[in-house]
Amino acid sequence: MEPAFLAIAFVLGYAARQVGLPPLVGFLAAGFTLNGLGFESGPLLVQLADLGVTLLLFSIGLKLKIETLLRPEVWAGASLHMAITVAVFGLLIFALGAAGVHLFVGLDLATSALIAFALSFSSTVFAVKALEEKGEMQSLHGRVAIGILIMQDIIAVVFITLSTGKLPSVWALALFGLVLLRPLLFLIMDRCGHGELIPLFGLFAALVLGAEAFDLVGMKADLGALVLGILLAGHGRAREIANSLLSFKDVLLVGFFLNIGFSGSLSVQALLVALLVVLVLPFKVALFFFLLTRFRLRARSSSLAAFGLATYSEFGLIVGAISVSNGWLTPEWLTVVAVALSVTFVIGAPLNTMAHGIFARFHDRLISWETKARHPEDQPIDMGDARIAVLGMGRIGTGVYDTMRARYGDRIVGLDSNSDRAAAHRELGRNVVFGDATDSDFWERVQPGEIRLVMLTLPELNANLDVVQRLADSPYDGKIAAVARFADEVEILEQTGVHLAVDTFAEAGAGFASDVQQNFAAELAGLGERERRRPRTP
Repeated sequence: MEPAFLAIAFVLGYAARQVGLPPLVGFLAAGFTLNGLGFESGPLLVQLADLGVTLLLFSIGLKLKIETLLRPEVWAGASLHMAITVAVFGLLIFALGAAGVHLFVGLDLATSALIAFALSFSSTVFAVKALEEKGEMQSLHGRVAIGILIMQDIIAVVFITLSTGKLPSVWALALFGLVLLRPLLFLIMDRCGHGELIPLFGLFAALVLGAEAFDLVGMKADLGALVLGILLAGHGRAREIANSLLSFKDVLLVGFFLNIGFSGSLSVQALLVALLVVLVLPFKVALFFFLLTRFRLRARSSSLAAFGLATYSEFGLIVGAISVSNGWLTPEWLTVVAVALSVTFVIGAPLNTMAHGIFARFHDRLISWETKARHPEDQPIDMGDARIAVLGMGRIGTGVYDTMRARYGDRIVGLDSNSDRAAAHRELGRNVVFGDATDSDFWERVQPGEIRLVMLTLPELNANLDVVQRLADSPYDGKIAAVARFADEVEILEQTGVHLAVDTFAEAGAGFASDVQQNFAAELAGLGERERRRPRTP
């Protein structure tokens, strides 16, 4: 890969970050810039991009439970949305051809439906990155969006398999044996420790047992990585593996975004048609919102999930490339899809950043679409008579909760946006409720006189800042404390209204030293005095 690729990608990614956009917008711009300067994508960049997508799907699988795909709002929502989108977009494309619009002329209904099919997918890469940056992967709307994306990916894999005319090898049946290997894989994970073997095992599982095994028997390699991730998702170390691969995945995905820019030339004609395609994107978003509210999700959950799906997809490029190679579409359409995909990424980035504010602004209109019955995981939250609220019941939150309860009694409540984790805490006797503290409706449902101290232990700075903003907009007038992963985040949190922010690692070190002092008082007795009296070596 040319050094210029890295230089321009970093400069434009950094510039995007400084104006409040995700770096991926800069990476997309870098791809088109390099393309315009006459550079071409090489085999190494393509391979890095493919590895990034493979690791992304493996990471999704590690966090996915198969029952998520069986929920009606996921499998039925994805299927209905795709069917309606193909029908509506297909008829619109055919009508534009009949009207004599350039590039659309001569398209029959079947070809129009094929283009509509390519535009019916939403980007898995974009949605996951957006949810990760906001710390909302495990929220209800995050899990629903990811489930829908997985269903779309499965449909895409079926299309790719059928369109190539190659049936999987009879040895593909042997892949069912991977289920039998699950206990052995779990045993290996137990004995990997916490060092370099963890990411190495993750790479082995994703790229060898998953991608390579599926590719050898004529199946899509990315599907193999997803399946392996799902198989390993039930193990307690799955999240640790996902976190260990995070940096690998993010760096490799830079190649993916650069490759999009290399996939087509930015001609005026392609740009105009792509912008025309982008103009119908609001229909996709509105349809997602409508369907999810029909499945009894609240307007907020439905709108946030729909915003996360407000893009065209990298699978659209794959479908387009296959269609061009088979002679079903002209090469110009691949450029159109690539440009449209890039534009929706640029639009979708700030849209997802402002998603909570957009919902708050149109709150009254959007909630009018809600059904009377409510999804089991989208019910109102009862905080009881608690005075202390711990938001985020991961490892840090759990430790905070247990310590505060031991000192101040049971008038404490934990809150977590992962319903399974909340249920597991309740089974252990903790007062933990399921709910999303970034929900603009959440604090409106809490009596302002009940909670006097909010302790934020959410894993992402942006998520904590979002909660602080929600509290500022609510009648809440108590104190706020928060944890930070880095020293510079402490200052940011305190500047935005947090009364006390602490560096997690610094506090862990101080707490460890305090525990040592309490438990080994005899061994340490007089040590400080002796140290003061000891002669110093010049």
